[in-house]
Amino acid sequence: MTISDIDFLDTDTDTIKSAVIGEYEELTARTLATADPVRLFLESIASIIAQQRVLINYTGKMNLLAYSQGNFLDHIGALVGTARIPAAAATSTFQITLSAVRDVPVTIPAGTRVAAADNVFFSLDVDTIILAGELSAETSGTCTQTGAVGNGYIHGEIKTIVDPVPYVESIVNLTTTEGGADIEDDESYRTRIQEAPERFSVAGPTGAYEYFAKMASALITDVAVTSPFPGEVYVYPLLEGGSLPGEEIIHDVEEMLNDDSVRPLTDKVTVLAPSAVSYDIELSYYIDTADATRARSIQSEVQKAVEAYILWQKSKLGRDINPTELYYRLRAAGAKRAVITAPEFLTVNAESVAIADSVTVNYGGLEDG
Repeated sequence: MTISDIDFLDTDTDTIKSAVIGEYEELTARTLATADPVRLFLESIASIIAQQRVLINYTGKMNLLAYSQGNFLDHIGALVGTARIPAAAATSTFQITLSAVRDVPVTIPAGTRVAAADNVFFSLDVDTIILAGELSAETSGTCTQTGAVGNGYIHGEIKTIVDPVPYVESIVNLTTTEGGADIEDDESYRTRIQEAPERFSVAGPTGAYEYFAKMASALITDVAVTSPFPGEVYVYPLLEGGSLPGEEIIHDVEEMLNDDSVRPLTDKVTVLAPSAVSYDIELSYYIDTADATRARSIQSEVQKAVEAYILWQKSKLGRDINPTELYYRLRAAGAKRAVITAPEFLTVNAESVAIADSVTVNYGGLEDG
C-alpha cells in the first residue's frame, strides 16, 4: 500500500506573510507600503511563525512510523515490543590445545584473549575445562570491539595468545568470524517495527519466522521461509550487501528461532545459507556524439550503474536476473545505446540469490543520434 506524503501545516513563508499582513490591513483599514516599518515587523513575525510550523510538522511526523528517526523511532518500536538491535561483536569457535596430555583438568578462564595479526582481539566467552587425559577442547570467543572490524577472519587467522595460560600451546579460530555489526540503522529498524505484528501469532506464519530471524543480527536484510514438508521449516537469511551467512550467523538464527517462546512445538526449524546463482555481465555501450564533451563523465556513470545493478541484483532473495533493469540503468547513466550479451533473463527461486561472476563492460565509442 502506498501512502501519500503528509504535512500537518502549511510552511510556505510567502503564504504566511500574506495572511499576517492581510489580517493586519483588514483590522486597521490601512494599506501597508513595501517599506513601511510595520510591514517589515510583520514580515519578521511571519518568518518566526513559518519556522514554528516547520518544527510542528517535524514533531508530528516523528510520531508516524514512515518519518520517525532516531530516539523517536525507538519509542514507536516500544509500542509493539520491538527494540532496536544493539551493536554486536563478531564471534567464532576456537580450539584450545595443550602442549601435552595432563593428569588433571586444565581450566582456561573466560576472558582469555587471542589476537589476529592486525591486533584485533577476541576473548573466550566462558571458562573452558580440558579434562584429564584429553588434549584439546572447543569453545566460543567474541571480539572485544563491536562492529564489522571483527568480521572475516578465516580459520587459523586468530592465533596469537595475548594472555598466556599454563600448559596451553595454542588457541586458534576454527570458523570464519562473523556477526559483528553496528547498531541497527533507522531503515532496517523501521521495517522490523512494521513487521512486528506478524510475531503476535503463535501458529508459525512466514512473517513471524522472517521477523525473528532478522532479530538475530542487524546484518540480516532479507529472509526466505519455506515449508516443503508438513512440520518442517527451512529459513534462509541473507546479509547486507548480498553476503551469504556463515556458520556463526546461522547458529545465531537457529538459537533465535528454536527458542521455546518462538518456535511452534510441532515445527522442526532448519537454517541454511541461500544458494548462489551465478551470472555473467557482458555488454557494450555507445554514447551520442552530441554528448561528446560529457563522454568521460558518462563512462564513469555507466560504470557506477553496472556496480549498482550488481548490488541491486544480490540484495534480495528470489530476485530474478533481469537484464531489462540493467538496460534501464545504463540509459539513465547517459548511454545512447547498449548491447547486452549477458545476462539473459533467469528466474531465481525464493531461497536463492543472484551473484555476478564475470563482468565485462566495453565502451563502443560515439554514435550519431
